[in-house]
Amino acid sequence: MMNVEILVFVAYFVILFFVGLVFFFNGSNKNEQDYFLGGRSMGPWVTAMSAQASDMSAWLLMGLPGSILAFGFGQIWIGIGLALGTAANWIFCAARLRKLSKAADDAITLPQYLTNRFASDKKTLQIICAVIFLIAFTVYVASAFVAGTSVFTMLFPGITERTAMIVFALIIIGYTFLGGFKAVCWTDFFQGILMLVALLAIPIIVALTQNLDTSLLSQVYSYTDAGGSIVNCDFGAGLFSASWQDVVSGLGWGLGYFGMPHILVRFMSIEKPSMIKKSSVVAIVWVVLSIGAACLLAYDARMIVAEELLPSGLQKTVFIVMARRFFPPAVAGLLLAAIMAASVSTADSQLLVASSSFTADIYQPLIRKKAGEKEVLWVGRLAVIIIAVIAFFIASSKGAGAQAIMNMVENAWGLFGAAFGPVVLLSLFWRRFNYAGACAGVVAGAAVDVLWLFLLSGTGVYELVPGFIAGGIAAVIVTVMTPAPDKKVTAIFDRATAADFDD
Repeated sequence: MMNVEILVFVAYFVILFFVGLVFFFNGSNKNEQDYFLGGRSMGPWVTAMSAQASDMSAWLLMGLPGSILAFGFGQIWIGIGLALGTAANWIFCAARLRKLSKAADDAITLPQYLTNRFASDKKTLQIICAVIFLIAFTVYVASAFVAGTSVFTMLFPGITERTAMIVFALIIIGYTFLGGFKAVCWTDFFQGILMLVALLAIPIIVALTQNLDTSLLSQVYSYTDAGGSIVNCDFGAGLFSASWQDVVSGLGWGLGYFGMPHILVRFMSIEKPSMIKKSSVVAIVWVVLSIGAACLLAYDARMIVAEELLPSGLQKTVFIVMARRFFPPAVAGLLLAAIMAASVSTADSQLLVASSSFTADIYQPLIRKKAGEKEVLWVGRLAVIIIAVIAFFIASSKGAGAQAIMNMVENAWGLFGAAFGPVVLLSLFWRRFNYAGACAGVVAGAAVDVLWLFLLSGTGVYELVPGFIAGGIAAVIVTVMTPAPDKKVTAIFDRATAADFDD
């Protein structure tokens, strides 16, 4: 049984690597815009599915259903916040960012866009943003390596952690290095489909074949965690019995989307702004179905495998156990590949954004201003390898310092959202917004986010929320108190927001 499962699993990732080879040899990556943004040629379906696949990591198939399995539907508030944030981002920001990034001297990265949007010759904001991106995303990639390794060793216990991490890293580096943005987007497209099919398949087969005993939902299970504490798994915690802090924090996660570079760059890559409407429908339907299916999976599992998993604290393996229980090995192997697909689709996007931040926002403006297209392209490819290697050593290190870095990864979403979310929104909708206001917004949002994390995290409120509010207030106040942007800046805004602009 296991041999067939492994064969299908391995075959899937061989295909991923083949995609990278195709885009490497077909000559589609001629310059940095091709490599980092796909030459702004991505279609609506690929754009939508790539954005969602790169957004939702293995958390969607392991963390969320595992948490709901153990503690009930009250755990879904983060999922609700992410779904609402996804919808708002696509509806309000996607088309405007595509238009303004094109009008702002064809910007290909978010730091570049925030500089070009204000027609500024200063590189201060661009470099500050790029450094934040480079550091945060390198750690993000490291966390994806850890997550992918965890899944790999869980699926195949005979493989050592180091071997699993090397294999996982080589898969990502291979097709990202070779194929660039187009390879990442097309693989994410298929991985997004696989993730959705995998999540829907289990609740559907359970509904068709099982007669569930709902009285089992009231059973309370307990296990001892790594710290020696007793954890009680009570499914009775419902959606509307969660604390106000959980609700606010869950919804606050949605605010992060407005400042997420690996999501926003998808909006910038679509071929035409007019295609955004179709993409938004696809993306919103995908996220609602996926989160809904994850919840149903956990609900079903509570009555089928809770006694098997919860006393040992193995709730995060719920998808794996259910897939193996209800499907033959060949199908189970494909479904289990969806978990790895979730980790890969997040890691490849973060790796490419980190590389683009170094190449377009640091190397070209500071180190080699006269670098040619081929040089920039290969520097970008080299940066992919270097960043991945650094991330690998962070992920494979067992020291306390490395563990502290990995623990901070969960706060990177808050930092991005607080620092860049308000600035991106104001840049898209406020004609009067200026460079000084953008700088103030980034600094204030980041500062409050970090201070809240270290000083006020005991309040139970996610630091992104106060950071986002502070960044928005600072950006508005500084903009109002400083001179209005000149005609060159307002002309960029007016051109991009004109009704007939569809470039």
